[in-house]
Amino acid sequence: MSWSPSARERERRAVRQRLRRRGLLVAALATVVFFGVLVTVVVTSPGWPTVRATFFDWHHARESFPSILEGFWKNVRMFLIAQPIILALGLAIALARQSRAPWLVPVRALAVAWTDVFRGIPTLVLVFLLVFGMPSLGLSGLPTGIFFWATVALVISYSAYVAEVFRSGIESIHPSQVASAQALGLSRAQALRFVVVPQAVRRVVPPLLNDFISLQKDTALVASVSLFDALYSARDYANYNFNFTPYVVVALFFIVMTVPLARFTDWLSRRYRERERAGAL
Repeated sequence: MSWSPSARERERRAVRQRLRRRGLLVAALATVVFFGVLVTVVVTSPGWPTVRATFFDWHHARESFPSILEGFWKNVRMFLIAQPIILALGLAIALARQSRAPWLVPVRALAVAWTDVFRGIPTLVLVFLLVFGMPSLGLSGLPTGIFFWATVALVISYSAYVAEVFRSGIESIHPSQVASAQALGLSRAQALRFVVVPQAVRRVVPPLLNDFISLQKDTALVASVSLFDALYSARDYANYNFNFTPYVVVALFFIVMTVPLARFTDWLSRRYRERERAGAL
């Protein structure tokens, strides 16, 4: 015989469905009212015509779009180059800080100094120091391009933050994991490689993605050293035409790039919480 819900259960389901529909209706109505009031306040304000002409002019948006798009590819290329280097360098620094061998003390001291110093220097200041300082050394074979040294500055700055994210993930693994691995005959290095690091990396994926969202936005800092990226292109157009609409276009470019990654980060965080909750049951 096939199972079928009782009359009481069907009644409960009907009540839950009604409550769910009512909740969705209230949420939709509250959202429409809130944003309707917000838009009404903005568009009826005395200065709205000026703001619209200065920041939301379709003609200037269309005219500045090609140059901003061309510059934006430099931001994207810089991000794609820097991201894997930051991951590798950050993990290496985190592992160096976890080392216990006496002969690795200088490496551990260098890793500590790296994270302390480069987390303390603002990224914009680091961009200025490397872009204008390193070519001044005049060393043979040393690149002098703005794009190269701006990318190096981002790598150095973000590797210090990512290293601490990796280190927190490594230290979140219970010491019994290392003890069990060593009991099976693995050395400490092997235990880190095969047991600790894989678990730690899975735990820190959401915060790592948040760091890379920030990295995507901070590629715009290179405009301060006259690299013709999206922001510099917008500033050049705005200064020439006395209109700030290109800045809004740049903002939309970065929103389109960062929002999908932000939603993916939320999905990964939710999935990790669900797996942790399931494992605790």
